[in-house]
Amino acid sequence: MFSRMILKTLIKQKSKMLMIAFTIILGVSLSTAMLNVMLGVGDKVNRELKIYGANINVKHKDAAIISELYGLGVNDKFLYEDDILKLKTIFWGFNILDFAPILEGRVILSIPGTNNTGSEVFINGTWITKHAVLSTGEDLNTGLKNLRTWWDIQGEWLDGNDENDKNFVMAGKSLAEKFNIHVGDAIRLSKNGVIKNFVIKGIFNDGGNADEIILTDLTVAQELLNLSGKISSIEISALTTPDNDLARKAAQNPSSLSPDEYETWYCTAYVSAICHQIQEVIRDGVARAVRQVAESEGTILNKTTLLMILITILSSIGSALAISNLITASVIERSQELGLLKALGAFNYQIIFLVLSEIILTGLFGGVIGYFLGIGFAQIIGQTIFSAYIEISHIVILITGAILFLVIITGSIPAIRYLMALKPTEVLHGK
Repeated sequence: MFSRMILKTLIKQKSKMLMIAFTIILGVSLSTAMLNVMLGVGDKVNRELKIYGANINVKHKDAAIISELYGLGVNDKFLYEDDILKLKTIFWGFNILDFAPILEGRVILSIPGTNNTGSEVFINGTWITKHAVLSTGEDLNTGLKNLRTWWDIQGEWLDGNDENDKNFVMAGKSLAEKFNIHVGDAIRLSKNGVIKNFVIKGIFNDGGNADEIILTDLTVAQELLNLSGKISSIEISALTTPDNDLARKAAQNPSSLSPDEYETWYCTAYVSAICHQIQEVIRDGVARAVRQVAESEGTILNKTTLLMILITILSSIGSALAISNLITASVIERSQELGLLKALGAFNYQIIFLVLSEIILTGLFGGVIGYFLGIGFAQIIGQTIFSAYIEISHIVILITGAILFLVIITGSIPAIRYLMALKPTEVLHGK
């Protein structure tokens, strides 16, 4: 009897039920899309932000102190090149996307055929592009080229995997303008009796202090500076989780954490946790977050997440309001039928259960369709904005189900109040 009454209502009021289902489809699809994007967007947002460069810098512990106190750019404290690939062995090694060692120094620049017989300039040796095979068998392609995607290059990048490129260097825009250097020009670099001739392969525009330097392969710089196997710093681009109170507490003093707090912090990709693990494998190294980049990543990710949550909440409120009007209109239209049920002895809770059952069945129908549409919308967003597939999170099913139930119940409150105040004698007499 109960099921026949529900079926009769669904058929008799199919237009209103279809409108309710359509409203739920819109709300659920939007909520599903936003929640899946929110839960799967973190790494993709961070990857997009990697175009702004490294977010972690590693220096010798003594050099870091000197740099903080006096701001000196070149010092005589060095790290070891042999330690660089150990970065991929830490707990969060897979979160380290790109890295490049830097060897800083000063050399004498002279330009054959001109009046410039010797000027002191800064030189940076690095891995421009580096292909390496780790002890695990994993292939790795990294280097400064991946960390400087915003550079405007006149000419070409050096190719770190090409031995012929050891005879070429790149010059910063400001330095090139100062010495009237162009792509293809020959220059001579010397240091402590070591003299090497090079050709300018490219001129880069960094927009900062790097525009004042000569950029070359790491091994070339080590030969010029007589610092075989040594590096000044390592620039690292890593995927990180935005800091919270635990991360900030750990950044100040990891030893102040309780065992449970330490385990949670160490096993979460906070920038401070990754820095701590880097220091465990880099001899005499101290890792520091590049705060301008790291904090910007966290801020943008938090705001993106907040936007997704806000859209989900607003879509749920809109669905609840629309459903409320539709359900109330449906109940008013059926007031004589429901009044008759009351007159025949039906209790309020039985009538309310009947109406809610009809709405929940309609809601489940709309919710299933809306969920799969939402998955499609999530992929459209992922491909359009991030050019990547958005991983579907199963927890979204539970969250969306809870939101759907809450929307139906909230939207039914005005109709329930109307039903409880319904007087059979009045509606049966047409009042």
